[in-house]
Amino acid sequence: MYATSYHRASSVEDAVRLRARNEEGRYLSGGMTLISTMKQRLAAPSDLIDLRHIPALRGISIDGRKVTIGAATPHADVAASRELRALCPAICELAGHIGDPHVRHMGTIGGSIANNDPAADYPAAVLGLGATVATDRRSIAADAFFTGLFEIALEEGEMVTAVTFEAPEKAGYAKFNNPASRFAMTGVFVAKTASGVRVAVTGAGSDGVFRHAGFEQALASNWSADALNGVSVDASRLLSDLHANAEYRANLVKVMAKRAVAAAG
Repeated sequence: MYATSYHRASSVEDAVRLRARNEEGRYLSGGMTLISTMKQRLAAPSDLIDLRHIPALRGISIDGRKVTIGAATPHADVAASRELRALCPAICELAGHIGDPHVRHMGTIGGSIANNDPAADYPAAVLGLGATVATDRRSIAADAFFTGLFEIALEEGEMVTAVTFEAPEKAGYAKFNNPASRFAMTGVFVAKTASGVRVAVTGAGSDGVFRHAGFEQALASNWSADALNGVSVDASRLLSDLHANAEYRANLVKVMAKRAVAAAG
């Protein structure tokens, strides 16, 4: 790796100040992607600002049906939270099947959505739940946060601090994972909320995570896996790679959507 300077931030304000001083610096949370790209010399930040030791960025708080997950909360903590599982078991199940134990104990929800890998699990949950992404500057609705492949709405130096959402009436997640990396070749998160139905697809879209309007309309009328039988999935907007072509992924989207609805109950 190239030489870099390490900074252990003690607060959000401290992290923002360190980032402002170092134009080529990067925030470091779990480092699951950043450290790997640095090892491959695909990224060479001058400074790393470690966010893992900032108390305000860690933990899960629940107020009624409102859930707030700190950006530096590891996947393992989300998976193990009994209080969160009582309100939204789907997100706990999702977190519990990300990568392997090492990834789950190091990777964080903030790092995952900030990277917005097209095969990551959390973007589907955040978009499917209609969550709000809080930063050190503002709040961003999930529909506006994810803007494209590895692209998000954050401005230069802006930091994700938390994800908040209202617990849905029902929710489920199902994914067909790559057996080697355990990334989602296709994953679908479904949620039934007081304001309607949301269906988010990850791992399949050529432009990253997206909502499927046809599935949402069908499930709003009839919350059952059978309601999706007559809904088509447009393969022209899906990924084709060495793991699966677009037509195969189109089939997976429907199969995973049905499984997600079944898991939601």
